[in-house]
Amino acid sequence: MNTVREKAVLVGLSIGRTYGNGETSRAIVDDHLDELAQLVDTAGAEVIHRIVQNRATIDPAFFIGRGKAEELLWLAKERDIQLFVFDDDLSPVQLRNLEQLIGRKIIDRSGIILDIFASRARTSEARTQVELAQLQYMLPRLTRQWTHLSKQYGGVGTKGPGETQIETDRRAIRAKITHLRTKLRKIDRDRSVQRKGRENFPRAALVGYTNAGKSTLMYRLTGSEVLRENRLFATLDSTVRTLSLESHQRILLSDTVGFIRKLPHHLVASFKSTLDELLEADILIHVVDVSHRAFEDQMGVVEETLREIGVTDVPTIIVFNKTDRVSNQEKLMALARRYPGAVFLSAARAINIGALKERLAGILEEDIVEESLTLRHDQQHLLASIHEMGQVLDKKFDEESVTIRFRIGRKEKGRVDQMLLRSTDPQREEQDD
Repeated sequence: MNTVREKAVLVGLSIGRTYGNGETSRAIVDDHLDELAQLVDTAGAEVIHRIVQNRATIDPAFFIGRGKAEELLWLAKERDIQLFVFDDDLSPVQLRNLEQLIGRKIIDRSGIILDIFASRARTSEARTQVELAQLQYMLPRLTRQWTHLSKQYGGVGTKGPGETQIETDRRAIRAKITHLRTKLRKIDRDRSVQRKGRENFPRAALVGYTNAGKSTLMYRLTGSEVLRENRLFATLDSTVRTLSLESHQRILLSDTVGFIRKLPHHLVASFKSTLDELLEADILIHVVDVSHRAFEDQMGVVEETLREIGVTDVPTIIVFNKTDRVSNQEKLMALARRYPGAVFLSAARAINIGALKERLAGILEEDIVEESLTLRHDQQHLLASIHEMGQVLDKKFDEESVTIRFRIGRKEKGRVDQMLLRSTDPQREEQDD
């Protein structure tokens, strides 16, 4: 059965000025509205019109000014519009005034992103993270017009914590927020334990703007059947898979939620346990949709978000994806000169995937040391760990010991040294346990 999609109108505000790159505020707003249209489509509504208001400043009461807001009222009646989506965050006062004047659902960019996350969250962790972000977003915005947040209402902007209705007071919501934060702290502790179990391997994390092709690249690298869809925020939950390289090295590769401009700060905070995969990574793989008109702006958004969550000074491989969609080869050559060491590929068509594996192996190789070690018979249980963490090149046995020559990463070598220390000092091992 086909579901009737709500009619939506996009609303942007252009503050009249020219930026350093020569673009006007209006040009930037148009680009942002193109992305907002994709968000609204992903959320399940049909964009039938867009409006951009030119003003010198933001109107504190109606954001776009009362006169323009009255035009939206006329448009709602004339074309039977159920939904108006603003590209910028609205204050609680602006939201209340617009809803009272127009009498239709008013959602800002943060609201639509939260709605998409709510509809796409699959695991208990993701649902908890999204619900917390939604409640924090909704708390200052509780008005009589927000009855569409109840489960009894349908359409865009209604997914998420259904028990939150107009008669729910702020105290109940704050209690729910406290409960969810406690639940996420437990999830965070569980994730920390899981990460400790993976410490024997170097870790790489895929990062990038939403819809840059991270999940498709994950599939090409590891064969992992993750959701691959040409839509914004197709993947919310972090996925970790083992990647074997030609150099006999193995790394753990994680795919995390994509970033987007104006990402709600509540969402970033709520997804802390998921984004901690980035904090633990030894290598970042920054996937860029090079076919997108504003790909460099998108790169800037990703870099800014990484700084916001505290990810700095991590070796990064820039991957320019979707090169099969770029007909201008001079553009790619210019990027190769500007970003030496970048990898150009097409994950969808499996073009040049091997080059990325070589770059990963090269970075890991820089950290590899070759060591020789003699183990007594009572220490030979360590051989299995050394085989797992590195590459054993040679073994020589005698009556009392075995001497091995092996290649291993510096971090893993430190763990071998700790295991050796514990094996020679039983009292230390008991203390560690």
